[in-house]
Amino acid sequence: MRTFLQGRIIDLVKINATNFTRVTFLVFDEADRMFDMGFEAQVQSISDHIRPDRQCLMFSATFKSKVEKLAREALTDPVRIVQGEVGEANSDVIQTIEVLENADAKWQWLLNHLVRFSSVGKVLIFVTKKIHAEDVANGLRVKDFKPILLHGDMLQAERNEKLQAFRKDANILVATDVAARGLDIPEIRTVINFDLARDIDTHVHRIGRTGRAGQKGWAYTLVQESDREMAGHLVRNLESVNQIVPESLLQLAMKSPWFRNSRERGASRPQQRLGLGYKPKTKGPRTDTATTNIARALNFDGSQKEVKNVLDMAKATDGSTNRLQAMKAAFKSSFSSTFRPSSSDEWATSRAPATDPTPDWKRKLEEAAEAVNRQVAASINSDFNIHEGSCKKSAGSSDGPTFGSKKRSRWH
Repeated sequence: MRTFLQGRIIDLVKINATNFTRVTFLVFDEADRMFDMGFEAQVQSISDHIRPDRQCLMFSATFKSKVEKLAREALTDPVRIVQGEVGEANSDVIQTIEVLENADAKWQWLLNHLVRFSSVGKVLIFVTKKIHAEDVANGLRVKDFKPILLHGDMLQAERNEKLQAFRKDANILVATDVAARGLDIPEIRTVINFDLARDIDTHVHRIGRTGRAGQKGWAYTLVQESDREMAGHLVRNLESVNQIVPESLLQLAMKSPWFRNSRERGASRPQQRLGLGYKPKTKGPRTDTATTNIARALNFDGSQKEVKNVLDMAKATDGSTNRLQAMKAAFKSSFSSTFRPSSSDEWATSRAPATDPTPDWKRKLEEAAEAVNRQVAASINSDFNIHEGSCKKSAGSSDGPTFGSKKRSRWH
């Protein structure tokens, strides 16, 4: 198993320091960040250097629709697996939103609670800008705390040194969003968003630094009056994991026009997971709704013919059997184009030829080397035959009295 950054792995391939002919699994972690930052070309280049029958996996806690479209273009027959909901916060993280008056109130709140938080585990404090991170870290040092500072302007070696110190000795880390992804320290029990994240996706990644691997964690977010636009997203985030929404946060969010309008339309109610069309039974069968939900969940192509076939089959029965038949039909239609019967005749005719994972440039180089070897071998054989013929000729023309004559054996 090897772990690389995109640029590093491409450099190694260019200088022929490694090859990926034996790579079976290709994994992209934080894939949405790669596409969002414009690394689509690098991802495609890496994929092109690995054999075509590889398995590619992409992981992320958040996936925007644009990023998901790019990912589907880079993959072959992708399967989307979602635990919970995309962009949903970790339910193992207990969130608390504190609405405060100003920056001084935020600082005082931090000083009042930091001792208690650091006594139960490591604390990660997020700020938005590097200069704010330095101010918070210096202010904590004045109050006899010993925080570690981490931001994006540090060299990679310095970052590693800071993280190693946080793992071993320190209990408090003040960091920018450079620590929002890829940081896995199980001892972190508390995350404090001293500055609000720029967007809800970053907020989800921030609080995801705690509550990992099934453990419980706590996340505190400090909100001011100027954060009203982001407050609505926090309300929806809390509702998605069935956590309590403070009244002060809801009132602040209602000051935002987009959230107030959506609330009036009822779009911001807690999200209900309806599954594959299973709903409480009302008057008459709910076949149409159930079948449509099943088709959507199994990525139907939306053709009228498929939907009509499923509906006709579902209407042939009633009650709970409708849902069962609709589900069977949905699965059959979804996978019929992927799997084929394993009869010998069809397998013999439809089997694709085995692919050669060797790159074209390497195969041409090997063919050229083999041709040179054949020429060298032919030249050696020709020289050997000429030399052998000349030796036989000289032996037959010798005039010596005993040369070439039959010698008497020592045994006779």
